[in-house]
Amino acid sequence: MKKESRVLSSDAYQEIPGDKYEPYIGKREFLPEFTFKAIFTGMILGILFAAANAYIGLKVGLTISASIPVAVMAVAIFRILGRGSILENNMVQTVGSAGESLAAGIIFTFPALIIWGVRPELTKIFVFSLLGGLLGVLFMIPLRSLLISRQHGRLPYPEGTACAEVLVAGDKGGTEAKTVFTGLGVGCIYEFLMNGLKLWNSKPSWDIPFYKGGKIIGEITPALLGVGYIIGPRISAIMLSGGAIAWLVIIPLIMAVGENSTEPIYPANTLISQMSIKEIWHYYIRYIGAGAVAFGGLITLVRAIPTILETFKTGLSICNKNKTKQLRTDRDLSMLVVIAGVVVIAICLWLVLSFWTAKEIPVVSNLLVALLMIVFSFFFVTVSSRIVGLIGSSSNPVSGMTITTLLLTSLIFSFMGWTSDAHMVIALSVGAVVCISIAIAGDTSQDLKTGFLVGATPWKQQLGEFIGVLTSAIFVGWIILRLHKGVGIGSEALPAPQATLMSLVVKGVISGELPWNFVIIGIFLAAIVELIGIRSLPFAVGVYLPLYLTTPIMAGGLLRYITEKTKDDDILKTRRENGILFSSGLIAGSALVGVGLALLASYSRMFVTMLEIGYMWIEPFSNIASLIIFAGLCMLLFGFINKKR
Repeated sequence: MKKESRVLSSDAYQEIPGDKYEPYIGKREFLPEFTFKAIFTGMILGILFAAANAYIGLKVGLTISASIPVAVMAVAIFRILGRGSILENNMVQTVGSAGESLAAGIIFTFPALIIWGVRPELTKIFVFSLLGGLLGVLFMIPLRSLLISRQHGRLPYPEGTACAEVLVAGDKGGTEAKTVFTGLGVGCIYEFLMNGLKLWNSKPSWDIPFYKGGKIIGEITPALLGVGYIIGPRISAIMLSGGAIAWLVIIPLIMAVGENSTEPIYPANTLISQMSIKEIWHYYIRYIGAGAVAFGGLITLVRAIPTILETFKTGLSICNKNKTKQLRTDRDLSMLVVIAGVVVIAICLWLVLSFWTAKEIPVVSNLLVALLMIVFSFFFVTVSSRIVGLIGSSSNPVSGMTITTLLLTSLIFSFMGWTSDAHMVIALSVGAVVCISIAIAGDTSQDLKTGFLVGATPWKQQLGEFIGVLTSAIFVGWIILRLHKGVGIGSEALPAPQATLMSLVVKGVISGELPWNFVIIGIFLAAIVELIGIRSLPFAVGVYLPLYLTTPIMAGGLLRYITEKTKDDDILKTRRENGILFSSGLIAGSALVGVGLALLASYSRMFVTMLEIGYMWIEPFSNIASLIIFAGLCMLLFGFINKKR
């Protein structure tokens, strides 16, 4: 069959046995795959998108899968360097996407140390990131046959399937790269003019007349607009509804009820009548949001219990399968590698913990901590791999599973009397390793699905994941520390909402100072949402996040809703792909400029002064003018969505 006549089989979307599916590249065909140029290109793109995801995650508390834009950029780069095979392009996105997933796991946890006033050592971030990432890949290896092949059609793996479409289109001469790079350029220019030169207000706001405490506000960045389009109208609306209840109902209610209070209400030490909206959010709403997110995470796990049992039951039989007669597209790394790797990582975790905490914690106690990391990682990797097969990596409730891990770990520590500051840091380290393994496992699942559809070799992809984890682990910690020095993690510029939430959970449970009343309010709020048939986790994230982050996300969700109102499947597919590719570019461009500005600020005090002087430009532009400029960006996205191929 000539390559020009190849297409991705319609069986890619059908529920058929995996061994009956015929991939784009035949099971007995051999093309260049694990090559130097593919690995090196993937490493570079992985570092770039890891930096972008670290920035957007610290800013908004959400991360976006970079598999699709990395796949598009791989096709474009190889056309410049010399045409590569589709399997080489797939290897680029396999290695590159591992970087952004590792960044997601790191920024959800380690910045909590900075919020506590502890500067994390770069070496510690690297070691725990590397070990957690390797665990995520290793635990996913024995699950590939069950979840990717045997569940073909039942688990769609949306990002993985979309990447396969992109790679096939690129192999046949597709033009998607232009859309991504245009979005990247627009995102860069918009972000630089707004937050670099300060030509207009990035956060317009309006007080609601005659409604004390009511405020409408939005951070009008390209990244948030792109996030909204990618996650879609339903999740955007659920998140916004959570934010609206927190900011337009609960905060005004607290201000009205507490207007005549004569004593501060714990955990605040200031009268409510003297507190601003931001302070009320800080002292009360965050804990309500924490309770809601914890409940949403637990509910997600309860729903996944049948899947977990099924996976454990059938996974053992797969381990003993005879691989001598397997085809190229069925070969994973051997179970001996998996078992030996997990044992070595467990020993490394134990030794590392013992070395760094020798003065505060006994060696035997650290052995228990290392075992907790292994057990929780194995459990939640299974959950994560199944969930992303249904809803995609971008909607993977990594934070919910991490909060559950931290709650259980902190309760165990509290029960055993481990309540010192050192124990809080160790508990957070458990959450960090588990969080990173969850994020990497979700990405690995999508990558292996892409490989399954296009005909890649699984064991080579798994090696590529290891390389991507190692490369990004070297750089992400440094990026986070430079961002902190430049603009400050925990500041309004980089609020690090997820890491702040993790710090509240660990410190509150271990110290016994958690304001349980507000946490329980959040639990019941999420439970009520579940009772009326709405998934509580995105709602809970909306309650926890500041309202200015969810309003522009809703704008992106609305654009997707409007543009997908068609019954023509071909038009719908084109619009969806155009929008996702352009939005991915907006996110990457906006985030990379944000990282660049923060890095400049971390190295040059003169640049910080220039940023402060830049605020003088804002005055001539009202909130309405800022809104008009953002509307222009929305119209530009709308135009690209409707662009004909």
